[in-house]
Parts: sequence; structure tokens; C-alpha cells
Amino acid sequence: MKIMSKLVYLSLSIFLLFSFGCAVKAQNSKLLTEQERYKLTAEYSSENRGKAVLVMKGDKIVFEEYQNGHTAEMPWFIASGTKSFSGVMLAAAIEDKLFKSFDEKVSETLTEWKADKQKANITLRQLLSLTSGIDAGEIGRVPEYSDAINSSVEYEAGKRFEYGPAPFQIFGEVMRRKLAPRKQSVMEYLQKRIFDPLGLKVFFWRTSGGNPLLPQGANLTAREWIKFGLFLKNGGKWNGKQIIAKNLLDELVVGTKANPAYGITFWLNRAGFDPRGQTQLMRIEKVDGEEIKDLYIAAGAGNQRLYIIPSKDLVVVRYGNFGQYDDREFLGRLIFGKK
Repeated sequence: MKIMSKLVYLSLSIFLLFSFGCAVKAQNSKLLTEQERYKLTAEYSSENRGKAVLVMKGDKIVFEEYQNGHTAEMPWFIASGTKSFSGVMLAAAIEDKLFKSFDEKVSETLTEWKADKQKANITLRQLLSLTSGIDAGEIGRVPEYSDAINSSVEYEAGKRFEYGPAPFQIFGEVMRRKLAPRKQSVMEYLQKRIFDPLGLKVFFWRTSGGNPLLPQGANLTAREWIKFGLFLKNGGKWNGKQIIAKNLLDELVVGTKANPAYGITFWLNRAGFDPRGQTQLMRIEKVDGEEIKDLYIAAGAGNQRLYIIPSKDLVVVRYGNFGQYDDREFLGRLIFGKK
């Protein structure tokens, strides 16, 4: 009996010590101030070839750090982070009556598609949610608008997600034709309709054939990109003025059956599926056991990120130069102060 009592006592002691240790760890996590959490996050970014971390809470930048030789004035290539400008441009164009809705057929503008049974019924939503069935092309090799519209159809529209540059260049040609009667270029429309109202300065945008590369062309400073995120977090408002209707922007963060983890040009915090494996790169789902369902992301190669988290009142920009990087680690530190 004495031996049993000692064993019970020892087990209870170990349990209490373990529980106390967990409690202290949890308490320490809770005791971290916001600034301490942000510094912990920036430390992780810097160790993994980070260039910039900016955190905006409410309408103010509350943390800003530049790393590994980068500065506030240096623009950076956001790669596929560029894609999300197309989604917002589509929302603006619908509000401006250039299109009837997200579900307007692309062939209403690319009239040569009407003769192709596979292309005739593809919608704008399917095109920019990457579920059109069009051969999306090779990542990093951006076709001309004129070549993109001749891309072959590989799958039935709406059935399969495929990530690549061609759909965005097709959308570029759609916008080019829609804007031609106004004698306005795609870049001029982006500038006048979205960038100018936000006071957002794009340092450089790569072009080809005189047209902006919509899958990956933008270069801008972290301070400028975070403006775009603030505008989205605030439901399309800027300085109290509604620039684009919130209900239209809300459509951009609705996933598809083919891939719930991707909306219209934005990655979503959902389990997803992509036969070529692209979705796995952006799958976050839970951060330290908590689902942050309203988190959405503009993401680019080299680990460029624009995180928008309305429920936390946060917008975060992270610039990087490849290296090892994990979204869960970054966000775990940022939100919960956990390594």
C-alpha cells in the first residue's frame, strides 16, 4: 500500500508540475504585449531572408521594420501578389457597368469565343477563380494577351482549379477591349479607379506589348501595398468614402467547389485542393489551434504576403527574398506570440 501511495503521489506531482508548466507558458504568451509579439514575428522574418514587416491595426501602422539591407523607400517585386489587383479591378468594372456581373460570359467581350463550345460559357468568375478549365500556362512564363486568349481548354469549366498566368492575361485582353471605346488603357483604368483614390503609388509595373502584366508585374514599397490591404479590410472605403461597393469586394473572398482555398484572385484560409499542388503552399487553416476564417491573402513568389484579417482589425505586409518561410509560424507569433 505504501508503494502504491508513493506511486500515486509521484504521478500526481508530475501531473501538477506539467500542468503548472503549461499554465506558466500560456500565461507568458498572454503577457506578451503587441509590440513584443510583432518583434518576435519580425525576428522570424529576418532570420528567413525577410525584407520588411509592417503591421497596421485599425487605420495606423503600429509596427514597421526593414531587414537585410531593405529600406522604407525601396520598392519590391510582389510577384503573384499582383494578381489580386485584377480581382478588385473586376469589382470596380462591374460597379462601373462595364460588366453585368461576375457571372457574365467572357465571350460577351471575346466574341470569337462564341464559336468554341468549350469557351463560349466560361464566366469572368471562373476565369479569375482559376476554374475556367483553360490551360493556365507555366508559372513564371507570362504570355501576351493575344496569345493567352488562344489558350486551349483542358477541363470542363468549374470542375478543376489550375493556377497559372494565362487567365489573368485573358482578363487583361477583356479589359483592354472594354476600355477601348473610352480610349483608356488597362493601366490608366487601374490608376484612375483604384490607385489614385487611395493615394497609392506603384513604383513600376512590368509590361509586354504595351500592356501591364496582370499575373506578376507590380513593384511597390511595403507602405504602399499596405494601403491596398487597409482599403480591403475597410470594405472598400478610404477616408470615409466608398471607393468600390463592399458587396462586390465580398465576392472576391468566396471559394469555389473546385478549390475552397481560393476566391477571385485571393487565397483563403480554408482546406483546398489543387492537382498540381499549388494550394498546399498556402494552406494555413488553423493558427495555434484557432481557425481565423476571415483571413485572406495576396501572395507572391519569394514569400511576399499581404495578410488581411478583419476580425483582428489587422493588415500585415511581409516582404522576403525566398528562404525558408511558414505562414503558420509567422501568424502564430504575430497573433498569439508563440514560436
